[in-house]
Amino acid sequence: MIPNGCLMFEDDSFLDSTVAKMNALRKSGQFCDVRLQVCGHELMAHRAVLACCSPFLFEIFNSDAEQHGVSHVKFEDLNPDAVEILLNYAYTAQLKADRELVRDVYSAARRLKMERVKQICGDYLLSRMDCQSAISYRHFASSMGDARLLSKIDDYIQEHLLEISEQDDFLKLPRLKLEVMLEDNLSLPSNGKLYSKVINWVQRSLWENSEPLERLMEEVQTLYYSADHKLHDGSMLEGQAEAYGRDDDHIQFVQKKVPRESVQRQMSSTSSGSLSPGSVGQLCKHEWKYIASEKTSNSTYLCLAVLNGVLCVIFLHGRSSPLSSPSSTPCLLKSMSFEAQPDEPEEKLLTPMHYARSGLGTAELDGRLIAAGGYNREECLRTVECYDPKTDRWTFIAPMRTPRARFQMAVLMGQLYVMGGSNGHSDELSCGETYTPQSDEWTQVPELRTNRCNAGVCSLNNKLYVVGGSDPCGQKGLKNCDAFDPVSKTWTNCAPLNIRRHQAAVCELDGFMYVIGGAESWNCLNTVERYNPDNNTWTLVAPMNVARRGAGVAVHEGKLFVAGGFDGSHALRCVEVYDPAKNEWKMLGSMTSARSNAGMAVLGNIICAVGGFDGNDFLNSMEVYNPETNEWSPCVEAFASQ
Repeated sequence: MIPNGCLMFEDDSFLDSTVAKMNALRKSGQFCDVRLQVCGHELMAHRAVLACCSPFLFEIFNSDAEQHGVSHVKFEDLNPDAVEILLNYAYTAQLKADRELVRDVYSAARRLKMERVKQICGDYLLSRMDCQSAISYRHFASSMGDARLLSKIDDYIQEHLLEISEQDDFLKLPRLKLEVMLEDNLSLPSNGKLYSKVINWVQRSLWENSEPLERLMEEVQTLYYSADHKLHDGSMLEGQAEAYGRDDDHIQFVQKKVPRESVQRQMSSTSSGSLSPGSVGQLCKHEWKYIASEKTSNSTYLCLAVLNGVLCVIFLHGRSSPLSSPSSTPCLLKSMSFEAQPDEPEEKLLTPMHYARSGLGTAELDGRLIAAGGYNREECLRTVECYDPKTDRWTFIAPMRTPRARFQMAVLMGQLYVMGGSNGHSDELSCGETYTPQSDEWTQVPELRTNRCNAGVCSLNNKLYVVGGSDPCGQKGLKNCDAFDPVSKTWTNCAPLNIRRHQAAVCELDGFMYVIGGAESWNCLNTVERYNPDNNTWTLVAPMNVARRGAGVAVHEGKLFVAGGFDGSHALRCVEVYDPAKNEWKMLGSMTSARSNAGMAVLGNIICAVGGFDGNDFLNSMEVYNPETNEWSPCVEAFASQ
């Protein structure tokens, strides 16, 4: 067409043809006037093309505009494959990267200031993000300083915190554990306000006391939440000469530090991790941010936050102050006043688990209590915690491969075994796994022949037995009994139970296996069966005094101890013991808390009950039994005295 006498022609194929030819010239090194040296690899290109796509390279080329030879640009921290992908994009406007290279392409685009590519890569990462990768993606976005990406990832974390808290990356994060004392009639504020106060307290601790963040995380920090809604370092009242604190052995009064002296120490400190002169201003530049939190039990909170630029998990447990009424804190202090002596022995509660757990698996392994899985607010857990009675501390070991609850755990040939249960999505699982402490790993074992939930698990004569459980519809119990040989890795059928039952307590004693209580359909049972592996038979023995399902069981000094459970109406505190020599059950002292679907184990000479559901809340607490006094106690002294 020739309007106004001018020739006009548009060649639709020219642009595609030209860019394809230019890219071919680049790859063959023809007419190239720039060399990109990337970690030992040399990539040829044309300055004019790169300058149009990368503001970073434009600035470099523009600064040596008088140079007529070949420019050299060196990168020691970029992936050559990622840079090649960006070069292809610069010539063809097509971005194509394998999934595992997207982060490297993002990093290279950020370095070259190719904002459009960086945004496309960020959006791709967001589209691929799930609960398992969220923490890893956040680390990456933080290292890149991408506020847009961080904001979207944090929004995702806020919606899925409980699921994310079960993943391996989350479990590896540093942890700050806080115990907050509350006055009577005082409650903790809502999550956002609460953790704003916590972050302010951490900042103040670092600035005033010249302590590195790692030091705060070494032990549980005891704080005091005052009536004016402020968090203090355990101080009873603002401005008082004494403060309430905690050492490794007991709760005590300690002299309050003077902030002015603390700041002077801070200004003169040059040790690693401490604040040096002028570093307060530098510290303020680091990120302090509340991300997300959940209330995991009646008085326990879980939070993800950034403290001084470090992504951290905060566990917070609130309980009544020692200055409150004695009935609210029976195991804290027998008497407490401002005249109390620092060296008076005072009782301290056993350290709770990091997570409240019901329907968990428990076992003793190498002198420690293992608590695995369980459910919490209808979420099934993968995490596994290990309690050391010598230090009164819970630590994490490798999480299970599958989230599961409503299962039992047993030790066989020095390894932990878990079978079946529920993962929160399907009622019954057939899969199982075993934990090897030497390698800190869980591996799969051959599946059960029948999917099971609420089955009993027990080791006997170097075999693993799985007994009873729920049917696929969850409406009635099973009679099935199966044995697993860890050497041949095969399952065999055993004689069936006399009575269908699920949620029964199962254990080994004197070469026999006992199956205790449980429920047939939803009717709780008090009947007890004993299995003889020599003749493959089940025999009914004396019934319990109380019908119960979901009880815990432990063997101590040749007797069976059964605690808690559910009687069809209420979670139970009552405990009874079976003497096989007399074939009779006797009631014992009750636990301090009702516990249904709790775990039990014996550490040395001590019977422990942990977790469960009390009828209102999921529990993370533990208590121990003293046979001499016939009493249960949740305090450290009761544990240490035995």
